[in-house]
Amino acid sequence: MAATVQASTIVPAGLVPRFLLRETVDKATKKETSKEDILQNQETNESEKQSVFGAVPKSGSFYPRPEVERRPETGEKSIGSLFAFDGAAPETINGRLAMVGIVWAAIAEKMSGLPVFSQLYTQGTGLVYYVALVPLIEYASIVPMLNGESTDAQKSGPFTTRAERWNGRLAMIGFLSLLLTENFIHAPVFTKFF
Repeated sequence: MAATVQASTIVPAGLVPRFLLRETVDKATKKETSKEDILQNQETNESEKQSVFGAVPKSGSFYPRPEVERRPETGEKSIGSLFAFDGAAPETINGRLAMVGIVWAAIAEKMSGLPVFSQLYTQGTGLVYYVALVPLIEYASIVPMLNGESTDAQKSGPFTTRAERWNGRLAMIGFLSLLLTENFIHAPVFTKFF
């Protein structure tokens, strides 16, 4: 039986209140980011002084916004703010969907022998699973952000924020490459080459 140690008392895991367990996990794995830390990064980080397109972030603007306004822990916690072009949600959710999509494509192609397009539109079952999975991943990703938790909160372990972000970016590029490659060779990549 698992146990939790708190104040020299051993309590069976089934008797630990949920809020206590959550606080223990949060303290062990998540880092706190204060408004002062964000403002200091905003002042010193060169990438925060202008956007990709060269515009200087201005308070209250549509795009780009200063870092303190676009982060979930200090900015507005509305759906519109989180899903804005420079918000926390788009890259996080798209990266998670792409990571799931690459794994799904590899397994499904090995099992069925069909390319991704055929699995989605010819058989129809792939599209059903996809339509069921997207809202689930979106919901699981957006709820912590609505509660003010940053997408940069993970501080230790193999699932750090930086690792998730880069794996998601690579998965988005990889999934697009998979679709384009299969369109040119007219065959499933994972069964042909692996």
